[in-house]
Amino acid sequence: MAFAVASDEVLGTFVPVAVYWIYSGIYALLGDLDEYRLHNKAEEDTKNVVSKSTVVKGVLVQQAFQIAVSLSLFSVGRANSGLAAGPALAIESWLDQSRPELEKFDVVSDDNGTKVQPSLLTLAIQFMAAMFVLDTWQYFIHRYMHINKSLYKHIHSKHHTLVVPYAYGALYNHPLEGLLLDTLGGALSFVVSGMTPRTGIFFFCFATIKTVDDHCGLWLPGNLLHMFFSNNSAYHDVHHQLYGTKFNFSQPFFVTWDKILGTYMPYSLEKRKEGGFEVRPIKVKS
Repeated sequence: MAFAVASDEVLGTFVPVAVYWIYSGIYALLGDLDEYRLHNKAEEDTKNVVSKSTVVKGVLVQQAFQIAVSLSLFSVGRANSGLAAGPALAIESWLDQSRPELEKFDVVSDDNGTKVQPSLLTLAIQFMAAMFVLDTWQYFIHRYMHINKSLYKHIHSKHHTLVVPYAYGALYNHPLEGLLLDTLGGALSFVVSGMTPRTGIFFFCFATIKTVDDHCGLWLPGNLLHMFFSNNSAYHDVHHQLYGTKFNFSQPFFVTWDKILGTYMPYSLEKRKEGGFEVRPIKVKS
């Protein structure tokens, strides 16, 4: 089985994985940063019931599973229709190979037959559409995993063994959860938005960075993601606590669905005497 090493579709498979470890690795290299932590080191050591080595192995297993799914669909799609695909991009050929209603957003060719990427306005529209679709998919699937006791016990609870999140544990999930939330959700956002495989590389890298940042367990000054998104590390930390497991399901970009459907839990960010911050719920609904 031969793959075009530099194809946008293959890059869409592997680049987000590399971005995940590079970005989370930067957080690891920064050290403990006690003055910016949302939980102190003692809480991390006592509340988290899995070791960091187990987390690393678990993330690698999930990523390997997603890559395997991607490359399998890549080869099937390539054999059947000439289409290629990455972890999320791959399923495009299964969901909607033609996408006629989205043709106006696709790559076009100039008079010389050279492919031209969409305009910046089109790219912005595609990004916003993909963000909305991914948020919608992940909110409802994520929430249902909490409602369904069997799904929570056997699948989603693995992620919640990290009561105190940290960056490289962001994708510590059951492989089936990764398939449902990330791969299928990413595929839908890719298809509906009509973005090209090259645009998809940037979108999924951005989504990866956002997911890692939301789990970093830090409140760093000047963090642009905290400035532009109210769905951030403090917001998601609420969900990882026992009092917040029925709230703040939205991920990875906006808090829209939580606010619309009454699962939004506001919080305050208080300085700890010993250093760092504490996320305190303002009100808890029964």
